[in-house]
Amino acid sequence: MLARLRALYHRIFETEILRRIVRNSSYLVSATVFAAALGMAQNYFQFRVLEPAGVGLLGALATFTNVLNRLTAFRIDELVVRYVRLYQERGETQKAAAVYKLAAGLEALGSLAAFGLIAWLAPLAVERFSDQPGTEMWFILYGSLVLINIVFDSSDGILQVFDRFNAKAVIDGAQSVVRLGGTLLVFFGGGGLGEIILAELAGRLVRSAAMVTLALRTASQKWGAGWWRTPIAVLQEDRRSLLTFAFSTNLSATVSLVAKDSEDLWVNGFLGNTVGGFYNAARSLIGLLQIPISPLASTTYPELARSVAKKDWASVRHVLRRGSFMASLYSLPVTIGLILFGKPVITLYAGEAYLPAYAPLVVLLIGYLFVNIFYWNRVALLAFNRPVYPTLVNVVGMVLKVAGVFAVGERYGAAGFAALLSGYYIFTIGLAVLRVRADLRNKLAAGGAA
Repeated sequence: MLARLRALYHRIFETEILRRIVRNSSYLVSATVFAAALGMAQNYFQFRVLEPAGVGLLGALATFTNVLNRLTAFRIDELVVRYVRLYQERGETQKAAAVYKLAAGLEALGSLAAFGLIAWLAPLAVERFSDQPGTEMWFILYGSLVLINIVFDSSDGILQVFDRFNAKAVIDGAQSVVRLGGTLLVFFGGGGLGEIILAELAGRLVRSAAMVTLALRTASQKWGAGWWRTPIAVLQEDRRSLLTFAFSTNLSATVSLVAKDSEDLWVNGFLGNTVGGFYNAARSLIGLLQIPISPLASTTYPELARSVAKKDWASVRHVLRRGSFMASLYSLPVTIGLILFGKPVITLYAGEAYLPAYAPLVVLLIGYLFVNIFYWNRVALLAFNRPVYPTLVNVVGMVLKVAGVFAVGERYGAAGFAALLSGYYIFTIGLAVLRVRADLRNKLAAGGAA
């Protein structure tokens, strides 16, 4: 038995790339497990402070802020990883520094624009997504998160490029401690929604300040103390490629916002805050399925980008196959376990009042299982320099899903919205995987590989 396990281990981790991905992911997984445990404890107390309607409103606040923030953003971390990694591999460090400088500037402008939109649209948000009048201040207060994260994504990209995943793990853990500590103070001190929001913001402030400080220090170590003086003009010949990547990924992000990242707004808008609270609880439990898998995309992307830059197509194929196999080893048992024991888990986690969350939970598990197994679908397309393809696929998926939302409406409740989201994932990820396989097959054939 031990010999078989040893053979399986060597089969999975037989290349340095996979070992590096797993090593870097282990830092993030450790932090993610730690953060998830603290996050579940935090949710436990939030559910009891706010009750279902309050939890639904909190989800609407968070999603409203995220939607407007990402609407003005450019998925800057992906731009940084793609081009800083490319220029580092080529030895063009001046261009690499210029990309970070440009990315940070674009992100800061986008964050300021997002906060302006949040303040302007807060009254409309109350009308559409809140059962409680006069809650504009909560939308604006939570919206200040975009100012806290003013250059967070570009800094996160730099830490990914230079493999600072261990430091990222420590920072994420510190954030979770602060957020849980704040929530406990609210629970025992008799606070409400406003205090819960402040606890959230405190943790995010700790994370953002630490990430930006570390990223700036890393940039100085790699490019010298005066790296920030690098003129943007050094990127002139690559301007078209950079802009195409930035705007296509931003369009893709916008499509994703409508199709999948605004779920709490759709549910709260159509079904009210109480059902929104049930749906929020179901989506929170999905975190158990994603804990060790979600970091894999960010650690796989730099390695894929490196292998593509070197035209090492065999390594790319190996990473994708083994990555899906590793993800399946965890995802399948957890999915089955949550389906079988979902009701007692919900009762223990959130309380009996949240048992209506079981039906949407089961439906969501189907879609997220697909997400986990093919976690690499989007980063692989970006590594192959196909930022437009996922955008086109997501546009089609978005149109179908939104049409389904208005067709389903209130008819099937939270389970209906869960089915639409799972269907969206299966449709879009399935097409992305087929495109990656076709590209890789062509590259291997052109290189004479089997």
